[in-house]
Order: sequence, then C-alpha cells, then structure tokens
Amino acid sequence: RSSFSVFYVSHWFPQTQISPKEGWQVYSSAQDPDGRCICTVVAPEQNLCSRDAKSRQLRQLLEKVQNMSQSIEVLNLRTQRDFQYVLKMETQMKGLKAKFRQIEDDRKTLMTKHFQELKEKMDELLPLIPVLEQYKTDAKLITQFKEEIRNLSAVLTGIQEEIGAYDYEELHQRVLSLETRLRDCMKKLTCGKLMKITGPVTVKTSGTRFGAWMTDPLASEKNNRVWYMDSYTNNKIVREYKSIADFVSGAESRTYNLPFKWAGTNHVVYNGSLYFNKYQSNIIIKYSFDMGRVLAQRSLEYAGFHNVYPYTWGGFSDIDLMADEIGLWAVYATNQNAGNIVISQLNQDTLEVMKSWSTGYPKRSAGESFMICGTLYVTNSHLTGAKVYYSYSTKTSTYEYTDIPFHNQYFHISMLDYNARDRALYAWNNGHQVLFNVTLFHIIKTEDDT
Repeated sequence: RSSFSVFYVSHWFPQTQISPKEGWQVYSSAQDPDGRCICTVVAPEQNLCSRDAKSRQLRQLLEKVQNMSQSIEVLNLRTQRDFQYVLKMETQMKGLKAKFRQIEDDRKTLMTKHFQELKEKMDELLPLIPVLEQYKTDAKLITQFKEEIRNLSAVLTGIQEEIGAYDYEELHQRVLSLETRLRDCMKKLTCGKLMKITGPVTVKTSGTRFGAWMTDPLASEKNNRVWYMDSYTNNKIVREYKSIADFVSGAESRTYNLPFKWAGTNHVVYNGSLYFNKYQSNIIIKYSFDMGRVLAQRSLEYAGFHNVYPYTWGGFSDIDLMADEIGLWAVYATNQNAGNIVISQLNQDTLEVMKSWSTGYPKRSAGESFMICGTLYVTNSHLTGAKVYYSYSTKTSTYEYTDIPFHNQYFHISMLDYNARDRALYAWNNGHQVLFNVTLFHIIKTEDDT
C-alpha cells in the first residue's frame, strides 16, 4: 500500500479523445516546494518533431533564450552586489567633501592631520575602481543582450510567417491532448480538505442583487449547460443556456416555468434535476428538466422556513440544498437543535433523509455554506471581510474553527455553492455571477494502493 499527500490547485481542462502518441502523456504526479500537485508529462516521440526544420529552429531558439536567462540572472546578482559598493562609495565621498571644507577653513593648523586622513580615504576608494570597470563591462553585456533579443525576435517572426494553418491545428491538437492527460491526472485525486479560496473571476453582471446560477456536477464533460434563477422569491422562471459562452452572451436555449415558486437562492442542479425549496414551506421539490415535471417532493421534518432560520442576509435562505463528491445534502436549522445548523444527506430519488448531523453553529450567524467531500464549510458573513470560519466533517462528526478568507469583490454574497466537477465555487455577488477557485489538500492514490 502506498500513497502520498499533495496540495492541488484545481482548474478546468477541456477534454478530447486523442491516441497517446499524438500528444503528451501524464507519467506521474509529485509535489512542488509550494505544495502544488505537479503532473510529470512525457513529450511526443522524438521522430514526430526531429524531421521538422521549423521545430529544430524553435528548439535552438529556446536554448538561446535559456542561456540568456541564465546570463541575465548572473548579471542581476552581480549588480545587486556592486550596488552595495556604490552606496559605500557615496558615503565616503560625502566624508571627503567634509574634509576638504575643513582644510579650507584652517589650512595652517591641522593640515598634516587632515592630509593623512584624506590619503586614507582615497586608499579606501581604490577597490571601487575595478567595480566601476565591471559596470562598464556589464553595460556592454546588456547591449549585446538587447541585440540578441532583436535577432531572436526576427527569427521568431520568420518562423511564425512560415507556419501555416495545418501546423497551427497540429499544435492545437497536441495542446488539447496534454490537457486531456492532465485531466486524467486530476481524476486520480480523491476527496480533499479546503485550504484556500482565490478569485473571484467575474463571469457576468446581470439580474437583481439576489439569485442563483449553476451547472450540473454530474453532467458529462461535453454538457456544460448553465441554469439561471433570478431573485429569492416570487419567481418560477428558470433560464437555461447551452454553455458558459452562451450564458455570457445571453443566448438562452430554453426557459422552464416551474409549477411552484421557490424560496431563497440555495437551489442545486444534480444529475439532470433541479432541487429547490418550495415557497412558504419546508418542502423540497425535485424537478426534471428533461421530463419537464416534478419527480418527487417531501417535507424536511422540523426544518425552519420563511425566514425563521435564514443566513445572515435573510432572503428566505432557511433551507440550503447542495451537492458534492458524495451526494445530495440539505442544510437547515430546527427548534429541536436550538436554531443551530443541521446537515442531512438526502436520497436523490425519493428525497428521504438518509442520515443527519446536528452541529453547534447558529444558522442565523452563518453568511453562507457549502459542502466539499462530506465536510460543511460555513462563512461568518455575507458582507466584506467574510471568511470560512467553521467546518463540520460528517465523516468524523467533528468540527473545527478555520480562518480561510476570500475576496467579496461586490460586497454582498447571496449564493455560494461548490461544484465537484469544476472544483470551483459558484457565487451570486450583488448582481454579479462569479467563480472562486479552491485549493484542496488531496491524497493521490498510486496504482498499488488498496
């Protein structure tokens, strides 16, 4: 049995099916000094490129750039060292200037003493002469570098002019192949612990201050549909877009008129169905987009609703439905648990509660929450300065206080949900649809791990 732990910064990668010899291949995974997951890749077989004259030129160009980079680094270290000598020289020159003034003020007395001190100062300055000479040499070297860069630019321009559409497509396919191999590497990662949140990236600005937008974490990699639900109440219209690009451009592909109004913004799309809280109730609805009808509905026993136990921002956010790598979840509060958060794992077909965990964190003190790998992460506010402050593991039934800040760019978050496929947080930030990247602490399992 063998396994090793690494930090992994999640990203999206497009996927395409290409035979192994057409692109780069993932060879192994490791950890860099900053703790990030590094996938070692094997380049295409040499005979794919060695017979290409343009490829040889590119390799030669790369070698020149690498040599220049090393020389520039040496030059940089040297000039930093010499700069200290220059500072010292400046101080000594100021001292000499003062000595000359003293000599002028009293030429007869102390003349011998000042002359000796002046001679000693001049002796101290002698080592600076070769330093200044070296600066002259370095200046010439920089001039040579500039000329070499101009030559390299000309060579690169010539190569670019020679490359035609076919060569570009071949290069593009190789890049896609590498991305596929990296996605395969990413799939080796098991569940992880949240370590950091970065971003956000603003995808679009639309709608009211409150709303929800999402993709299906169980959809195929070619299915990138986006669903959009504006406002937290008095609405039944769900807008669908075929892709993120269509969502950004506003090209709707379909509109759904739900049979019930929803409450809050904490809906989730999971395996082709929308799960939402029915307005003015603790009833959960499962609505199939493909069939266009309700497949199941069930009351969430004892769950507060209609702003009895909302998040800090209100908005009928009493019941939060979410999904992660493990399955479907509901987060809410009950009188029986003194208004503190309850986590329930739901059966995605029947909506029955399979198991529940009672926490000690007040629901009304939570800004938002989301699940990653069976652990609930709770923010302490929906406003500026918010951070992930508390987490509860359903695996160990234990909690801990955390300190994971994130940038609330538009000052008011009314929806924050994790997508396990994209390994990202979807957020509605004061009328802006944004994405946060997450850093997770992962375990990478090797082939002989049992």
